[in-house]
Amino acid sequence: MQVSIIVPVFNSSKILPELVERIYKEMKNSNLIENFELILINDYSLDDSWNVIKEISKKYSFLKGINLSENFGQHNAIMAGLNNSKGNKIITIDDDLQHPPEFISEILKKLDTCEVCYTNYKNRKHAGWKRAVSSINNIVSSFLLNKPLRIYMSSFRGINKIIVNDIVKFKEPDVYIDGLIIKYAKKIDMINVDHNQRKLGESNYTVKKLLILWSSMIINFSVLPFRASSIFGLILKIIIKIFRKKSLKPQYKIIEIIKR
Repeated sequence: MQVSIIVPVFNSSKILPELVERIYKEMKNSNLIENFELILINDYSLDDSWNVIKEISKKYSFLKGINLSENFGQHNAIMAGLNNSKGNKIITIDDDLQHPPEFISEILKKLDTCEVCYTNYKNRKHAGWKRAVSSINNIVSSFLLNKPLRIYMSSFRGINKIIVNDIVKFKEPDVYIDGLIIKYAKKIDMINVDHNQRKLGESNYTVKKLLILWSSMIINFSVLPFRASSIFGLILKIIIKIFRKKSLKPQYKIIEIIKR
């Protein structure tokens, strides 16, 4: 299998048919229609997403559906996909069509010369507050992970299988895919892509999730030592006390898989 495309799905039942059709056309145009798989991971959607995935799978033999037992979050859902992927090159893409599938072939081409390819949005359609928070997150993550500022860690990315094999060794419930990428990948590059308006619904992105993400960076991936008495140590203690509880969940739990 040459390519695996992984899509974490949450409340996207009305968008999925168009997303799958556009991915199909892109892979057909790239002469990969017989050599790829599309993995849709339903992260306990509150709408009809899982039934839609099952219906679409009847039409497309390349589609694999994974249904999770509860809402584990985007990064955990992607881990479920990575652990069940067969491709030598793996693409992760959101379910809301803000990431144009038509750029998948460019990411795959870039992976011939690097281990991981991130995408930089040329014309971001996010709200102003979200762009500002994203910029702050880029600075904080660069500081904590010793990451170059120029690398914007978008969820629209390509990863070579050798890096995925390292990533899936992580079995803890608090998953941060990009922290694992920075830990294992030595050759990271970027391409510029378009960014579209969200088709339907609202983003699940919250400040609370951002703070939890930062604490996960510090606990699991930070290259910097933090003393409890330092300002960062105090901030971390506050974040953990307010927002984080020791997770009793597994990293993810699959209750149903469909494949043809």
